Amino acid sequence: MDTRSLLMGLIFSLMWSSAFTSARVIVVDASPLYALSLRFFISGLLGIVIALLIGQTWKLTKSQWYATIIFGLCQNGLYLGLNFIAMQTVEAGLAAIIASLLPLLVAVVSWLCFREHLGVLGIFGLIFGFFGVSIIMSTRISIGVDLYGVSLCVVGVLALTFATLSLRSATSSGNFLMIVGLQMLIGSGALFFAAVVLETPYVNPSWPLFIAFAYTTLVPGLAATLIWFMLVDRIGAVRAATFHFLNPFFGVTIAAMLIGESLSIGDIIGVIIVTLGILAVQIARQSTRTPM
Repeated sequence: MDTRSLLMGLIFSLMWSSAFTSARVIVVDASPLYALSLRFFISGLLGIVIALLIGQTWKLTKSQWYATIIFGLCQNGLYLGLNFIAMQTVEAGLAAIIASLLPLLVAVVSWLCFREHLGVLGIFGLIFGFFGVSIIMSTRISIGVDLYGVSLCVVGVLALTFATLSLRSATSSGNFLMIVGLQMLIGSGALFFAAVVLETPYVNPSWPLFIAFAYTTLVPGLAATLIWFMLVDRIGAVRAATFHFLNPFFGVTIAAMLIGESLSIGDIIGVIIVTLGILAVQIARQSTRTPM
């Protein structure tokens, strides 16, 4: 992997992991679904305008439209929508850890349904990763974690797993920013409909809300998604997904540093085990797809 790809992966992981902390700040002072819908509306419009200015087009192929709609509904609608609702009661660090199960879940389904060979290292990584999550969850349950909120996070990551697997062969053909913008607008529409049905709008204006909303809209919302699409196009989805092994560590660290979330010994041990498990799975998947 070249230096540019490595740097892109590290920046993406930092941006992606920080989104859980900024989301936690937002849902304290605003309706989760309305806030997320507005965030995607702004990010989507910015993405489309910039894409048009640099010569990209919304005349997409059938497979590109399929990818855009699936990701807009599953990632922006279900995955992030459920996470925003959950983080009214679930800490940002725990939400980040659950979301980091994505590469493990993708590997499990690929192994069971698509007969993808994992090898001993991959199977060991799966066991190790899920064992680490069980340590974290047992610690959190013992101190009274909100299981309903946790279940929303789990359903969200399952939706993202479906989206990831359904787009195994989709390509962007250079229309990175346009596709990002369009899938955000699709997610915004779905979330607005859900908000009208499920939420009573409220907002408590404050500087933390404004800063967190602006940051979430521009950095994890637009920049991180764009970097991810570019990274996948540059080195492939399997190799790019290796960077997800950093998300548990970055997620809990950022939440602890910025909003003072506490970390127990069980949390730290679990995060280390999950991180190593994800890394082992991604190395195994990468090696099985490397031509001899």
